[in-house]
This record gives sequence, C-alpha cells and structure tokens, in this order.
Amino acid sequence: MSLRMLVSGILAFVISLPSLANDGNSDAWKALREGNAVLMMRHALAPGTGDPANFKLGDCSTQRNLNETGREQARSWKPFLAEHGITEARVFSSQWCRCMDTATELNMGEVTGWAPLNSFFQSRGDGPDQTRETIEGVNELPPGAPVIMVSHQVNTTALTGIYPSSNEGVIIALPLSDSPEVLARVSPGR
Repeated sequence: MSLRMLVSGILAFVISLPSLANDGNSDAWKALREGNAVLMMRHALAPGTGDPANFKLGDCSTQRNLNETGREQARSWKPFLAEHGITEARVFSSQWCRCMDTATELNMGEVTGWAPLNSFFQSRGDGPDQTRETIEGVNELPPGAPVIMVSHQVNTTALTGIYPSSNEGVIIALPLSDSPEVLARVSPGR
C-alpha cells in the first residue's frame, strides 16, 4: 500500500467521524436537549410477558425482572445519550422493579418513581386515566434538564401509538397531547 493510499484512507475515515454519531435524528435530539421534547422508553429486557399472579408492587421477587442482558442494555444508554449531548436528566419511572432498575442502570440522575407510568397491562381500563395523568404531569414540569421516562409497552403505545421493543425509546415533542408528535424512535445499537 502506498503512502498516498494510506493517507487518503485515514482522511476519509476522519471526515466520516461526525456522521458516525449522526443517526438521522439530529432535530429530535436537539429538541430533547433543549427541553422541547421528552424521551419515553420501554424498560430493558425482562424475559416473559405481564407479571406473575402473586405480583406485589414493593416486592421484586414477585415480579418479572431484568436479566443480565437487560441490565447491560440499560447501561448502554449512558454513552448513547452522551453521544447526543445528554449527560444528565430528570428520570421518572414506573414503580415496577424492571423499570426502576432500568432507570437506575441508566445512571443519568436521580430516579423518581411515578405511578402514572406504572403498567396497566392487567387492568386496561386504567390506561386512559394514566395516559392523561402522564400528559398533564409532563406538561406541568418546570424547565430544566432533559426528561426521560421509563415505562412499559402498553403505556408507550397508549400515548404514542408505537409498539416499542424492550429498551427502545421514543422522543416526543412537547407539549404532550392526546396525539403527540413522535420525533424519533431511538435505542442504543440502532
């Protein structure tokens, strides 16, 4: 290989570096950084569906929980968010252990358990009220660091119409409404 080819190859790589972090959602990330959007994500991988019959909110041994892959997925958000200029956030979470653990593993700031983000998979009739509480609560938040909400598939789908995979998030424009504008679907490794 000639020196000229080597230099050309290195130059091409260096020129492409900015585009490696650009996932085509730069406007969505900017809105999130600037407080004009929120990130709502489904908890990381917790094998199974729903919750056991003996489910108790305060007892993780009665719940479906993250496995080690799920914990690794949750931890992968911190560098992913940092690539997009977000190094701290206000983190709100469903009180289910798999969501609280996902939110904690994000390591983006203090985690606040928030009942409107709790799953209504077993009690679908609660969905409209919880979705309304989520919309109102988010819209009442004062300006500050970006907002990340960790919740469940049913909650995210009820609000956005999107069926997220485990560990997938949606960036939603503010103010939230009954039919909010989804700016992007995001997840580490996408």
